[in-house]
Amino acid sequence: MGTQIRTLGDDDVAEWLHALNTGFHRAAAVPPEEIPLRRATMELDRTRGAFEKDRCVATFRSMPRELTVPGGGTVAADAITNVSVTATHRRRGLASAMMAADLAAAKERGDAVAILVAAEYPIYGRFGFGPATWVTDWEIDVPRAGLDRRYAGPDAAEGAVELVGGDEVRVFGPALHERVRRATPGAISRTEEWWDRNTGAVVYPSSGYSAPFFAAYRDAATGEVDGLVAYRVDDPHWPNKLPHAEVAVVSLTAATPAAEAALWRHVLSLDWVRKLTTDHRPPDDVLPLLLGDPRAARVETHADFMWLRVLDVPAALGARGYAPLAAELVLEVRDAAGLSGGTFRLETAPGAAPRCTPAPGAAPDLGLDVSTLGRLYLGDESAVRLAALGLLAEHRPGAAATAEVLFRTARRPWCPEVF
Repeated sequence: MGTQIRTLGDDDVAEWLHALNTGFHRAAAVPPEEIPLRRATMELDRTRGAFEKDRCVATFRSMPRELTVPGGGTVAADAITNVSVTATHRRRGLASAMMAADLAAAKERGDAVAILVAAEYPIYGRFGFGPATWVTDWEIDVPRAGLDRRYAGPDAAEGAVELVGGDEVRVFGPALHERVRRATPGAISRTEEWWDRNTGAVVYPSSGYSAPFFAAYRDAATGEVDGLVAYRVDDPHWPNKLPHAEVAVVSLTAATPAAEAALWRHVLSLDWVRKLTTDHRPPDDVLPLLLGDPRAARVETHADFMWLRVLDVPAALGARGYAPLAAELVLEVRDAAGLSGGTFRLETAPGAAPRCTPAPGAAPDLGLDVSTLGRLYLGDESAVRLAALGLLAEHRPGAAATAEVLFRTARRPWCPEVF
């Protein structure tokens, strides 16, 4: 009968999870008590598998998410995850077939874009995705950071840092995240399950849960929680009776500059700490410049992170904000998959909502592939640089410079989490 690709039924979940673990080089067995926990997070009509009889050999899943775009608007996003192919079935087009089916379904639903976190750089360009956000991981040599180690917290008249528990985080965390992500292009909505998993309310037996410390910043005037940091401390031994603890910042979310600075100062002033590491921070994070000596901060990783594919050009371009400039650009978008190609007119004006409409037959100002549009969409990439690379064709002199001004943002977009 060969290999059949289909969406899942409840009876397929255990075998699908087995194949997912195998594809990601994890222990294949899934504890029976974990299966219903994982099933609760899955929309089966958006979960696909390639099956040979009863054996699953490839996996694919997508989830509904809301993506923040420049200007504070949002679009419906098809968030793709759990893409794997068993080693014995690679290079047979299974992932390509599942991707095509999912993108077609997303287009039919009316999703403006599809997003994913690429495990490998070369894979997803051929499906129309382009790298839309980047991340940086930092390592801080704390003794060299040039900070006052006697720091006792922020000025009480401004706010306070307090340790909180996971149960408290589940109460105020979602609202704080919404405030921050609405102001952060590239950030996505979170589900209740995300909060349960990341605060220990739900624990998968196969992965366990190591509880971090949670510290919240509360504004003195409003009493509102304006920031949250989660971190772990590793303090295994004191060589030569000298402290050598390390702090790993799991996440830091702040709605105000005061909260951000106070929470960084909190983790950088912990007793006995010699080194601090971060998870995926914005590529233009303020962290190094908060230090007395920014050279104490070393980049551990700087890499592409969230990739984006435009599915509906008018909906996507009409949802975001642009520089306050009266301009008109005609874009000729190529899409080999036939999902979003065509010629479109983008019109902007100060104080007015942007308009993007189909413009068949119009002479294009710029020509680009849909994957290049994905690079431009959130404002991270330079249209002029893309033109220099041959990824964007300028049919009208000056059009790339106009796109540069319109699309770029003051701060680079950032997706804070793996999904």
